[in-house]
Amino acid sequence: MGTEAGLELGPSSLTDAMYESVRKRIVNGDIPQGEKLTEVRLATEYKVARPTAKAVLERLTALGLLRRTAHKTAVVPVLDQDEIRDLFFSRVTIERAAVSTLAETGEVPPAAARAQVAIEYAARDHVFENQVEADIAFHTALVAAVGSRRLSRMHELIIGEVHLTMGQYQAHRTAEPSTVASEHAAILKAIEDGDPAGAAEHLAYHLEQAQSRLLNSLPKD
Repeated sequence: MGTEAGLELGPSSLTDAMYESVRKRIVNGDIPQGEKLTEVRLATEYKVARPTAKAVLERLTALGLLRRTAHKTAVVPVLDQDEIRDLFFSRVTIERAAVSTLAETGEVPPAAARAQVAIEYAARDHVFENQVEADIAFHTALVAAVGSRRLSRMHELIIGEVHLTMGQYQAHRTAEPSTVASEHAAILKAIEDGDPAGAAEHLAYHLEQAQSRLLNSLPKD
């Protein structure tokens, strides 16, 4: 949250640094579900001009981390069960296509391999925030490696909401730390083995487990 002294930003461009700071606050639950974010609030907290705050809000809204209807204040969304199931339906459709295509070449994307190493370290060290960041990087790398701008754009439209649910509901914490790493390793092995059906099967199983953990983490009515 903001302080009287303002929140400090990193050395990168002001808008990018502010975006990254607010994004992390949202996905980590520091700015909780249902909370409103206005240009005035962010401009005050970060001591920036309102156009900069507006640009950050628009970027977060485009990625699904905020929702805003016409003439309404941006709000951190609360996804219900139906929305989460729809989110994972869209996700598995895109990512199954990606890993199947990659397995046809038998080449594991270097960025995905690096993200897998980061996941394994995070699991070993029990650093949840790093595990979430590496998990998102892993799946994004798989889709990006296909080389289809349209597929990547479709994935980008949902990955923000995926990140939001992972951070705020912390469903990863309900599994053994090594579970996600093992599921990812099976996907990469199938790609390396040139097994499109196996890659798709392991990917679908992994996302099925992730969805189940997430739904079980939702507040009970």
